Amino acid sequence: MNKGGKSKTGKMKSISKRPPRCEPYIRGFKAPSEKERIQAIGFDVKNIPPAYNHTDTDFFTHLSQPTSVDDCLAQYKEDGQSFRGFLWQVPWLRSSMDTLMRTTSTRAGKTLTEKYPKGKIYIVPVGNFDEVSCIALEDLIDYAGRFLCVPVTTLPGLNLKVIEDKVVLEEHDGECELESRYSEESQHQQLSISSVLPLLRDKVPEDALCVIGLTMYDLYGEDSDLFMSGLASASQKVAVFSIFRYDPRLTFSTEFWYDIKETEDVSDKDRKRLVLQRSCKLVVHEIGHLLRIDHCIYFDCCMNGSGHLAEDFRQPMHLCPVDLHKLQVLTGLDVTDRYEKLLEFCKKHGMECEAAWVEKRILFIQAEEQKQGKKSALKKRD
Repeated sequence: MNKGGKSKTGKMKSISKRPPRCEPYIRGFKAPSEKERIQAIGFDVKNIPPAYNHTDTDFFTHLSQPTSVDDCLAQYKEDGQSFRGFLWQVPWLRSSMDTLMRTTSTRAGKTLTEKYPKGKIYIVPVGNFDEVSCIALEDLIDYAGRFLCVPVTTLPGLNLKVIEDKVVLEEHDGECELESRYSEESQHQQLSISSVLPLLRDKVPEDALCVIGLTMYDLYGEDSDLFMSGLASASQKVAVFSIFRYDPRLTFSTEFWYDIKETEDVSDKDRKRLVLQRSCKLVVHEIGHLLRIDHCIYFDCCMNGSGHLAEDFRQPMHLCPVDLHKLQVLTGLDVTDRYEKLLEFCKKHGMECEAAWVEKRILFIQAEEQKQGKKSALKKRD
């Protein structure tokens, strides 16, 4: 899936007590050295601020080597995007970006939020989100706003319904059938991505930084696909993604798109938490791409690419120092304040491991800042 590409596998493998055997990286890829990781963060090695200190491995581990031939870095050669590479590539802070934004910019602004004070990220529900979907759209909006530190809100959704095994869009002036496929054997339906993206492009408001459609429908691109998690077009500022396969009660065939089984092995509480956790990670990863943050190859990070669902699920929710620095410069966020807002969300939704990580990170940054303050005071005395 590569967080938005085609997936050749969808079935979660059983957990083994043995450590997974490593697979070789794809030919031509070389894991970054420690020096390259430090350079990628974007600070002088002697002046890395506490918020970006990566030396404590309790927080940021080096990029994991593939453990499956289907893992992203066993299939795709990722070049990596350093902080300085991001500054060179990102168009958001340049005057040329005004041609893609129909809203008026404040040219004196130094950050995305200053340059486009009315700019928003919009999330569009594609079809219904209800009790059956096990997720509340407002929770995803809340998390994305805390994570990205830019305004996130909704647009009126695409009203879809199924009529005689066909997916139909209901509009004020009538109904329109969307491209889909249906299996009588399993009664499973998939919706074509190519029929959804044009509908989202028509919805992009003048003040939109980007628009991302979310759906409970399973998606596909070509007839040969098992599924697609979604598709993004950064140049058009739109994307659509499905959270259907994030349900831990479902298992999927690696051969047939329609072969899906359900189990009751996961409690309602754990199911709700896992679907929300996985969906939150998907949303911010894909919005990150729309903001021109590429896949990370420097640390285990929520911006890592993934080749299949199991790889996606085991990746962390947090940003590594490289991508956190990109987001900070882009939006002007306060790192500690951002962590405190994320901590509040994680505690509210029972994400205990994530809450513990964030809380520990806040304490680490505060302690390091105090040390630096004392050193600075001593130098002034001398």
